[in-house]
Amino acid sequence: MKEKALNHRKNGMLALVVILALYAAAIAGCIYFARKGSFVPMAVCIVWLAVGWIPLCGLKIVKPQEALVLTLFGKYIGTLRKEGFYFVNPFCSAVNPAAKTKLNQSGDVDGGANKAFAILGGGQNASMEMTNKKISLKVMTLNNNRQKINDCLGNPVEIGIAVMWRVTDTAKAVFNVDNYKEYLSLQCDSALRNIVRIYPYDVAPNVDTTGDGMADEGSLRGSSEIVAARIRDEIQKRVTDAGLEIIEARITYLAYAPEIAAVMLQRQQASAIIDARKMIVDGAVGMVEMALERLNENQVVELDEERKAAMVSNLLVVLCGNHDTQPIVNTGSLY
Repeated sequence: MKEKALNHRKNGMLALVVILALYAAAIAGCIYFARKGSFVPMAVCIVWLAVGWIPLCGLKIVKPQEALVLTLFGKYIGTLRKEGFYFVNPFCSAVNPAAKTKLNQSGDVDGGANKAFAILGGGQNASMEMTNKKISLKVMTLNNNRQKINDCLGNPVEIGIAVMWRVTDTAKAVFNVDNYKEYLSLQCDSALRNIVRIYPYDVAPNVDTTGDGMADEGSLRGSSEIVAARIRDEIQKRVTDAGLEIIEARITYLAYAPEIAAVMLQRQQASAIIDARKMIVDGAVGMVEMALERLNENQVVELDEERKAAMVSNLLVVLCGNHDTQPIVNTGSLY
């Protein structure tokens, strides 16, 4: 089903003037024909006064970035997309199955504010109901709940995403799915799970995240932009039939699950310590080599192999130690 725009019916003001003029004429006619004793014309005027409010139901006001999907006796007749004052068949009804759906997103129905109007009259209640049936065409943000998902190494991680989306085809959104907001939320959960399980949390060896058969350095933590883009494309494939456009997807939360967070933190600390020690040892070895070469070039002192080994050992202890060294000065003979 494709959307059919009804933008040519912006004649609401003319219809309102005509209806009010007919009401004024009916009132004047009742008075006039009552004085003359003409009961048939007066009955016609009274009938109009009784049912003349029905055409007023055909007046629709649409604000910018809003739309009304209209049906007539169950048949889709079109959508009012552009702002304006419209007059349509008064027996048309607006359809929006997601009007009262409240998710973690912007632009949803206000939290119970409409209940304050429950004591108002039927006409005002109908107006509020019509307002609820409008479909927002603005860019909206869905902040989906955090999910616990196993990455490609089997480690449970918690991840949350924010999805920017909007309705592009109101007919598909209303008639192709039961509730397009809930449908979007479920598809976001499914797409997120499918993409996250391809990546490790941190860079891991022998992991192919691109599907080309070659190991790469992709990870949830280090490749967040690429992961977000893949999540966005995955969601878009699933919601195209619902008339929705996914503009952007962003990772808002990423962490190891609580049950393994402490262990993974220790693992990261151990890895950092090992890397630091490797750097310290590499630097110490280079400094010892440089010291021996300089002593040999300048012929400051001649050391045999045993003394060289002792010097290397002492220098490495000094350079690689965790604490400040306390030197012992030998005042006697070197030999």
